[in-house]
Amino acid sequence: MRFIAAIVTFVIAFGMIAYGIAQRTILAEPDSITASTVVSDDATVSVISSKTLKALDGRQSVTIGGPGRVFAAYGRTEDVLAWVGDASYNRIGINSAKTALTSKLVSGSETKVPDPRGSDLWLDEYSRSNSLNFFVNVPDDISIVVVSDGTKPAPNRFSISWPLDNRTPWSGPLIVGGGILLLIGLGIYLWAFTHLRRSRGPRRKTPKMPKVPKQRGYKPRKTGTVAAKGGRRSNARRMVAIVPILLVGTVALSGCSPELWPEFMTGGSSASATPTPTPTLPAGEKLQAPAVTLPQLKKIVAKVSVAAAKADAAIDPGMLKSRFEGPALELRTANYAIRKVDSTAQPAAVIPAGEVNVTLPQQSNTWPRTVFTVVIPSDKTVAPVALVLVQATPRANFKVDYATALEAGAKLPDVAPANVGAPRLKPGTKLLAMAPSDVALAYGDILEKGTESKFSKDFDLKNDALIGLIGFEARKALQAKVPATAAMTFANSDGPGDSIALGSNNAGAIVAVYLNETVTVKPVEAGASVNPEGAVKSLSGITGTTKGTVAVYGDQLLFYVPPASSKNKIVLLGFATGLVSAKELP
Repeated sequence: MRFIAAIVTFVIAFGMIAYGIAQRTILAEPDSITASTVVSDDATVSVISSKTLKALDGRQSVTIGGPGRVFAAYGRTEDVLAWVGDASYNRIGINSAKTALTSKLVSGSETKVPDPRGSDLWLDEYSRSNSLNFFVNVPDDISIVVVSDGTKPAPNRFSISWPLDNRTPWSGPLIVGGGILLLIGLGIYLWAFTHLRRSRGPRRKTPKMPKVPKQRGYKPRKTGTVAAKGGRRSNARRMVAIVPILLVGTVALSGCSPELWPEFMTGGSSASATPTPTPTLPAGEKLQAPAVTLPQLKKIVAKVSVAAAKADAAIDPGMLKSRFEGPALELRTANYAIRKVDSTAQPAAVIPAGEVNVTLPQQSNTWPRTVFTVVIPSDKTVAPVALVLVQATPRANFKVDYATALEAGAKLPDVAPANVGAPRLKPGTKLLAMAPSDVALAYGDILEKGTESKFSKDFDLKNDALIGLIGFEARKALQAKVPATAAMTFANSDGPGDSIALGSNNAGAIVAVYLNETVTVKPVEAGASVNPEGAVKSLSGITGTTKGTVAVYGDQLLFYVPPASSKNKIVLLGFATGLVSAKELP
């Protein structure tokens, strides 16, 4: 009976182990499902919608093929469609059974698109010849744009794979349980074998036989004896040797993978994410997305830094235009012109490729879009640089409108997180202590009149370094150096740049403005001449004139402007100033 119990135990154990292994091998279900299509239309763009990518759960494996170059990028759906614009494109969808991809031509007025490589809209991009494969795990509002070169038809072969849940949570318990049952069966077998050996012994004493006298001279014949091979004891030893091998195999096969065990035995394998809090909005209002994400901005700043470094080294203003515009471009272009004539002239401030310390993107689903950021140079002796970047259209890249060095000890106001952003305020808004469009001329009035200016009470002038450089006292010192035969006058005007204001957390704003200072030097006596010096001489090319000169200085100014209800003053956070034009008076 004991042997029967052992045999039954062995059969059940081997059955459990075999079924556990089979669940992971011959009985295993597919680990992914794939849907594909071949597009027949010749549109230059294809878009894989967010709905298609999220048709099934899990990370998506995207394969795209076609003749020539294959380019794919993903970004927010609104951004992707804005970049496509009026161009015709193939919209890649999926059928209701979720077994095959579909394609529908969306007609537009354009048949070509620009080269999409390097666009600031993309969260990431991929490019390869003939075939391209990549993995993504996108949220609901992300789509993929696919292009060849913008003029040729887009790649036409598409395939998307999603992982399937082919876990076998009971294969682990079956394999390990079978191994344990195998040990139990071995124990029963050894117990039965031991009991059998004991039961074969003598049940009564054997009577003594009479002693036979030994015959002299008799030698017993040696006969060969055959040793028994095998037997129960040897079989038991073999069984003891085989079982550990089986147990090692079952443990190796079961392993510790959570796919082989029920979730209640592994504590669960899914991690929960803590949602990012978002501001509470009035009923009916929808929070617009920030202009860029932090990873996007880091890439943009790196590209700006590279473009500025190359242009600075070549002293070539043409190289700046891909990443600079407005006041920042005007000031740097003039600096290049001066440096070409005077190699000792101070170069424009470097745009560092350092740590992006502060990021304040505009909340906007339309264009133009604005971003404010502060970059901390790796060289700690160099002041942090504040950049205001603007993207004019979906197909344009972000360009630097303002680039200012922060004042020593400048304290920026608290601003919203980068994943929330802030609204861009209108130039004439009444929500601030002073409208952004009025700040430049108000500050210029202080430069001209000093404390006598009616605006001096509105600005914090105690730690204002720029006042000491170009303010009322500095202007008086310059006028004193002019010969008596000439006169120097000053005038202020708004520079050719937009005032840009992004809201802070306390209802104030970070405001960037552009001020032009015009310095005119003209003779006051007949026959007298004016002899320009320094940057004015280098930029104008004039060594002496009886008509006089007019020079324009550009001041990029960055302020914190408090809310209208606050009693705090406007604070200068940073600036960049330099000569932008110089010529002879007509």
